[in-house]
Amino acid sequence: MAQVKYYFNRDSLSYEKVEQSWQSVALRIFGFFCAVLVFAFVIVVIAFKYIDSPKEKRLRNEIADLELQFEQLNQKVSLYEKALGSLQDRDKSIYRVVFEAEPLSDDIREAAVGGANRYKHLENFTNHRLITATAEKIDQIGRKLYVQSKSYDQIIDLLKRKEEMLSSIPAIQPVSNKDLRHIASGFGRRIHPIYKTRRMHTGLDFSAPTGSEVYATGKGRVVSVENLRRGYGIHVVIDHGYSYKTLYAHLSKATVKPGQWVNRGDVIGKVGNTGTSTAPHLHYEVIKNGEKIDPINFFFNDVSPAEFEQIVELASRHSQSFD
Repeated sequence: MAQVKYYFNRDSLSYEKVEQSWQSVALRIFGFFCAVLVFAFVIVVIAFKYIDSPKEKRLRNEIADLELQFEQLNQKVSLYEKALGSLQDRDKSIYRVVFEAEPLSDDIREAAVGGANRYKHLENFTNHRLITATAEKIDQIGRKLYVQSKSYDQIIDLLKRKEEMLSSIPAIQPVSNKDLRHIASGFGRRIHPIYKTRRMHTGLDFSAPTGSEVYATGKGRVVSVENLRRGYGIHVVIDHGYSYKTLYAHLSKATVKPGQWVNRGDVIGKVGNTGTSTAPHLHYEVIKNGEKIDPINFFFNDVSPAEFEQIVELASRHSQSFD
């Protein structure tokens, strides 16, 4: 029950009842509602800023779970990168060395992709740095795996051709042991028998009687047969493929023609003393990628380890060549 208020009227010297106008009542009610609205607004602002709703709590938990999953994904990606790096190292240091394939450059293996920002659409996410870094790593691994798979395809192709390669690479002595007297001179700087100066001797000299058979040391195609008055004299060059060539010089006779295919062990000529030569012998060279290398490392199909050591000793003992 509302209290009735009175006031003292000095004119009538009596208490009279206070009468409130409807305007004052309305003003009071309006002020009350304004205060309530302001208080409610302050409560709502505080609640939204400092108190999470159930939906916000659920979203925050989901974001935390996603961040944890991305971190775990990054850890797995790092492990995959290490495993891929191991495969790349073996491909580079073992497989390509065994099959004598050209190594892939680091630029090709990295498989970098330039151009516009491919991850611009991810910048609108709250954790776009984490998402972008993960996406970049995964894309890079994908590109590296593609390059590595292509490399393995090449290795597989080389493996299929390995039998042919092994039959082509020089692997036997060009003169039979029954005809071989001794190795007159090895690969390296030797005294020239005519000019008596130290010169680079780019092959091995096999001393053998004139007319002894000379054998192709690997499968290949005869690319040249020449007869020079000086230098190599009558000589044959065979291209074995796989960057290998062999040269047989100072022959008394060549029994093959340019363009002819020969197999390892086929007779290609006879030992002689033609060109710049001081005694019957075969001058034999192995050429890899256009560079003359020591033929002594290419007898692995023909001699035992003990015989190979003896050949190395004989080749290094002589200080003067026959040509």
